[in-house]
Amino acid sequence: MPFRNSSDLSPSSFILASIPGLEAAHFWMSILLCSMYILAVTGNCVVMLIVKMEPGLHAPMYFFLCMLAAIDLALSTSTVPRILSFYWFDTREISFGACLVQMFLIHTLSAIESTVLLAMAVDRYVAICHPLRHAAILTNATTAKIGLVAMARGVLFFLPLPLLLLPLPFCSSRMLSHSFCLHQDVMNLACANTTPNVVYGLTAILLVMGLDAVLICLSYVLILKAVLRLASWKERVKVFSTCVAHICVVLAFYVPLIGLSVVHRFGKDLAPLVHIIMGNVYILVPAVLNPIIYGVRTKQIRRRILSLVHIYDRTAQ
Repeated sequence: MPFRNSSDLSPSSFILASIPGLEAAHFWMSILLCSMYILAVTGNCVVMLIVKMEPGLHAPMYFFLCMLAAIDLALSTSTVPRILSFYWFDTREISFGACLVQMFLIHTLSAIESTVLLAMAVDRYVAICHPLRHAAILTNATTAKIGLVAMARGVLFFLPLPLLLLPLPFCSSRMLSHSFCLHQDVMNLACANTTPNVVYGLTAILLVMGLDAVLICLSYVLILKAVLRLASWKERVKVFSTCVAHICVVLAFYVPLIGLSVVHRFGKDLAPLVHIIMGNVYILVPAVLNPIIYGVRTKQIRRRILSLVHIYDRTAQ
């Protein structure tokens, strides 16, 4: 259905945002995005492969890490190829249906990632505060169930977002503020009362990402209490160092998420460049950093990566 200027119909498509005045730099920006995407795909695939190959990594923490890698792959793949087609082929329009599907995937996968990060925090809490019960509490079956619950939770909470947008009339403006579709962005183009959308969207964010963040902080408060009860500083540092990688991954996820939320809430007068950069950071930075963080902090992963590099070098010679 072609787009009409009336406000009683949904548009056939939306227009993805570009950076005014920098259209000539799209090629170089696409090279940067493509490089980050390739790095994210390669890094996360390598992490999953190493966890599968290394029997010593067949533990709940690394199964959760594989879930995290799969989520990052899905999240970046649902957005970056479409952004690259925009930069390379100037295909700025995205259909209304494709936009809603992309929006659902972004928000749902982000919710699943938040839940997995919470599960990893619980794993660290049990391993440090109740080490003798860790194997009994977090079995492989329990880990799989947590993954299924994370998926169901994300779908149930964020499926209503695109459904609430379907009956809304939209104004003549179809211009988004990002290179992909987000609920807040699409909702702002509606020509009707969006209070139900605002209330439900905020409630879903608070009950998923907000609650997860609070519970992660609480788990680390309990971990710190347990660590401080240890006799020596050497023991304290050794025990708490097992949490450093997870803390870095949590920051890599929540800092861009909070930054993007602040930009949407208070940055209406900011330059379009800020919105686009924050959106791309939110999508790509966690996917790029997570395998690097765990590759650096985990001896088994680091050792296996180095062995693979040596095998490749010998083959190439």
